[in-house]
Amino acid sequence: MFSRRHPYLFSFLIFSSLITIAVVSILLLVTTAMKRAGLSDLIVEPGDGKVGVVEIRGVITESKDILNLIKRFRENDDIKSIVIRIDSPGGVIGPSQEIYREIRKTTPEKKIIASMGSIAASGGYYIAAATNGIVANPGTITGSIGVIMAYTNFRAVLDKIGMVPVVIKSGAFKDMGSPTKEMSPEEKEVLQAFVDQAHEQFVSAIAEGRNMDIDHVKSLADGRIYTGEEAVKQGLVDRLGNFEDAIEWAGQLGGIQGRVSTVYKREEKFSFLKYIMDSTFHNLVNRLTRQDIFGGYLYSPESIPEN
Repeated sequence: MFSRRHPYLFSFLIFSSLITIAVVSILLLVTTAMKRAGLSDLIVEPGDGKVGVVEIRGVITESKDILNLIKRFRENDDIKSIVIRIDSPGGVIGPSQEIYREIRKTTPEKKIIASMGSIAASGGYYIAAATNGIVANPGTITGSIGVIMAYTNFRAVLDKIGMVPVVIKSGAFKDMGSPTKEMSPEEKEVLQAFVDQAHEQFVSAIAEGRNMDIDHVKSLADGRIYTGEEAVKQGLVDRLGNFEDAIEWAGQLGGIQGRVSTVYKREEKFSFLKYIMDSTFHNLVNRLTRQDIFGGYLYSPESIPEN
């Protein structure tokens, strides 16, 4: 028999088999437990209590994934509090407001801290204002409280090359903001009213989320940017600190004793096309060539100062 002729090899194979079975069993148990806890597609670091981390990076153009993650963390009893990590110059109005709303729905149940990276301006700050507390670096670019609406007009170019656009429309303002014609005073008045209303919504959201006097918010909401240090003085930010400081604060608010375990959404596989679509260059080209009006809570990323 094999076991008699090769006792040591036989013992080694039996031992290896038992180890393999044990490892597989443990992995199955862990996977099952994570599925039951709703954490199967998340990265969970070791610790004594869990803090969910939601990352908002780049220009904000959609909100679905962020809303789903915030909701999952809110409904999961293992997650004691949440940190929203923001590295964004802002973006489209609607998605920024949707994320703000979801955070406001969550804060009565679980504390949420905003952690500002290199930039959390305009729509990025709009989102941060909904949280229970904001942490920024001294040099974080923030503020830019305001609304911008822009488009590129090609009328002069078309006149030079002899191209004449033909438009058939159902109403006087249907082609409002068209890059092929000059904007009329009436059209400008309509668009300015839209910008003013969206700006009032921004100011009101900050006053509500930050519990600030609305007149003070209005005095800060002229579109200018602030450093994190100045933002603290103006009441727009609570503390100076880094990401780890925000995690520690969220852990304290969540009642976690000991080491905090952070929970992240697993990164999707790298997509070169997605990288190009998310790039600053693409955003710049898109804004220069798009044929519709761009309106948003956005601080231009092309003008971010560097050391």
